[in-house]
Parts: sequence; structure tokens; C-alpha cells
Amino acid sequence: MAGTGGRPSIYPTLLYADAKAAIKQLTEAFGFTELSVYEGADGTVIHAELVQGNGAVMVGSKGRGGLFDAAMKDAGPAGVYIVVDDVDAHHDQAVEHGVEILMPPTDQDYGSRDYMARDAEGNIWSFGTYAPEIGA
Repeated sequence: MAGTGGRPSIYPTLLYADAKAAIKQLTEAFGFTELSVYEGADGTVIHAELVQGNGAVMVGSKGRGGLFDAAMKDAGPAGVYIVVDDVDAHHDQAVEHGVEILMPPTDQDYGSRDYMARDAEGNIWSFGTYAPEIGA
């Protein structure tokens, strides 16, 4: 079954005009770890997987062709929420790398501490402590 044995069952997938720069920003500023990066002969990122905690995102280059690229052609920015243990330290790392912060670390009424940022291509990333239990 998906989602067991260390395999998430949901993978947000984002396409970037400059996927290599996006991977650099996501790893350096947001603390993701590269699991895999597959490039085409022309250097475009065909598929990449970046890990954060027990979740992952998939990243690729826009304009590489194929059905998914065509379907995503006119897609706007996406929003992704990532659970982190130390919101303030995570925020400080993002600031050090020049990330645009939309909301500084803020305590929420529902018990979470979150901050919100925009990556270089307009996607919105929220990082916080809110991690609801998902029943079996």
C-alpha cells in the first residue's frame, strides 16, 4: 500500500522554467534533500525528487515536452505546506538565502507556528508545526 514503508502517498509536483535553480533554492534555503535528479541530454530536469522529513516533492523543467508538461502549461503557482520541527530556525535559513518571506513565524489559533514564503518562480511554501494525525 502506498504511504507505508517510508513511501509517501502524495507527491506535490512542480514545474519550473529553471528547475536547476529551483532545486538549489529548495535544498539550500528550505532544507530539502535531493533524492534523485534525472536530466535530459540538453540539461533540462526531466524529473527530480526532493525529500523533507517523511514527505517529498517532484520537480521538473517546464517546456520539456510530454503530456504532463502540456497539461501544466498554463498552471499558476502552487501552494505546499511542509511540517518542520523548528519553524524559527527554518525561517532564518530561508532569510539567509534571500527568500521572499510573506509571513514571518506566527503562532496560529489552532496551535501551530508557521511562516510563509514565495520561491523564485512564485510558488507559495508554508512551513509549520501543524501535523494532523491521519487515521489508518
